[in-house]
Amino acid sequence: MAAQPLFRMIRRLLRSSVRGCSSGAPVTQPSPREPSRPATEELSRQRWQFLREHTAPFSAFLTDSFGRQHSYLRISLTEKCNLRCQYCMPEEGVPLTPKADLLTTEEILTLARLFVKEGVDKIRLTGGEPLIRRDVVDIVAQLHQLEGLKTIGVTTNGINLARLLPSLQKAGLGAINISLDTLVPAKYEFIVRRKGFHKVMEGIHKAIELGYDPVKVNCVVMRGLNEDELLDFVALTKDLPLDVRFIEYMPFDGNKWNFKKMVSYKEMLDTIRQQWPALEKLPEEDLSTAKAFRIPGFQGQISFITSMSEHFCGTCNRLRITADGNLKVCLFGNSEVSLRDHLRAGASEEELLTIIGAAVGRKKRQHAGMFNIAQMKNRPMILIGLFLTCQDSPPASPVTSSWRPVPAQDQRPRLLLSRLMATWWKTKTPQVPPLAWQWLGAGSPLRLYSSQADSDTTSMCLSPGTRAHATTSGPWAASDQLTHVDSEGRAAMVDVGRKPDTDREAVASGVVLLGPVAFELVQQNQLKKGDALGVAQLAGVQAAKLTSQLIPLCHHVALSHIQVQLRLDPERHAVVIQASCRARGPTGVEMEALTSAAVTALTLYDMCKAVSRDIEIGEIKLISKTGGQRGDFRRA
Repeated sequence: MAAQPLFRMIRRLLRSSVRGCSSGAPVTQPSPREPSRPATEELSRQRWQFLREHTAPFSAFLTDSFGRQHSYLRISLTEKCNLRCQYCMPEEGVPLTPKADLLTTEEILTLARLFVKEGVDKIRLTGGEPLIRRDVVDIVAQLHQLEGLKTIGVTTNGINLARLLPSLQKAGLGAINISLDTLVPAKYEFIVRRKGFHKVMEGIHKAIELGYDPVKVNCVVMRGLNEDELLDFVALTKDLPLDVRFIEYMPFDGNKWNFKKMVSYKEMLDTIRQQWPALEKLPEEDLSTAKAFRIPGFQGQISFITSMSEHFCGTCNRLRITADGNLKVCLFGNSEVSLRDHLRAGASEEELLTIIGAAVGRKKRQHAGMFNIAQMKNRPMILIGLFLTCQDSPPASPVTSSWRPVPAQDQRPRLLLSRLMATWWKTKTPQVPPLAWQWLGAGSPLRLYSSQADSDTTSMCLSPGTRAHATTSGPWAASDQLTHVDSEGRAAMVDVGRKPDTDREAVASGVVLLGPVAFELVQQNQLKKGDALGVAQLAGVQAAKLTSQLIPLCHHVALSHIQVQLRLDPERHAVVIQASCRARGPTGVEMEALTSAAVTALTLYDMCKAVSRDIEIGEIKLISKTGGQRGDFRRA
């Protein structure tokens, strides 16, 4: 609590000497009663010396535990779109959120003001297709009035751009990204499942006519579809001030992503260099997601967005707010928290900042690999849903959300935020403060989303009402209490002495992504250590028998059968593991099956690590269990 007066004092100092400092560059406020110049300079020097010693250089709420400062906010204005791009939206379309659950214009502006006040200096409006929202010009105009906001951009499919751009420019729109994946009209209709190629080209030329430089053109490159047009796109930059941005094909829910369709940045670069050997790399801009190149004598340039082959997570400064008001800290993560629900529940600015800060603090160092992303449940790109819900972050409550950041030097505010939120959550679970639910109101249920978003496994945190991937049966199909905790919250082994013996069986699985080199050696049985598959299989059997010695609160089970099966998956350069265990007794064998799958995977890693350290272990999960009072379980 002692930190609060210090924080308020620093805020007063800031307000008295500078105007909104989202960029860190002070803008002095002249006063009619200014003291003499030497006195002013001395006062300013003392103030800034104090601030340098006692404050963080950027909002602690928008700085994650890895020191990344999030000054760029993308806001989705709508889920609707007037196209049906194959890589963006499933062919059958997506279920849209009811209008009442979407952010209103005032809610969008309220959140934008809050983020800009904390240091965001760039906002990009996205969708769906943002230019089909009727009040988009008014939104841009009101955003333009926010002090400290340097850039307002829009990402559009270009269909309505030529008609709206003059008004948008007057309102304050400063940057444009236009999606265009082909220069062939017939192919355009095939990719987007609609007509409109000539409208897009008209919009590009209108942007150039109005002085936008560069006009960014986003092209998602897909093998077998448009990779043969790379050189045609590059040629556009000869006489036009375009920045053609080639984007690696990314996996999103429903777009049927396939590794074979992805054309990597290096492959694209090699193709272009064969035609233009003089292609030169441009200096990388701070926090840029693109690798930029220019051909000498060309007016424009080309760039590559390498999300899949060479991620840029280490410099990521982006946050996203979806059209229904969820904050996403990573494009490829399924972790979300609803800001809309907190807004409508009457949360104060400080409570909203606490929630935002907790979400940013949970951001992972980097997103999962491309194969794991492809298997994770996430929104279709058009919605960035089917949501995975669980209580992974503290609900906002007047009783529990009184945290304040303590301004300090370097990383201390961020670490403090992370530690405080972690401490809060550990002390409050598994029970949620009843006042929080009363405060939210019966008509506005709190939605919190799985924090497993960026891990290498698909989240299993499903609410009882939405178990789309698992089914259970029996009188005790679910429990709201932990069974390995006594009445005082301490770890304890469950007493199974009075439970009847029944036949038990469990199956678990896992995947080891070896990479092409290690996979080939395993497939040909040419590893120097020997038969990796054979050794891993034996390790899995042995691990199942030793589970009670590895997991502290597991009972010893006399297993009657153990089977470990390994299947090679050439498409993913992976080994797929399935471990099954059987026994007759008073307790289940899920842990034995899971331990077997996990140790099998670890053994494969150990056998192959001399070849490659870029091996990934994931998808360790229970497939099924039978027997016992809680009923059977089968993953769909």
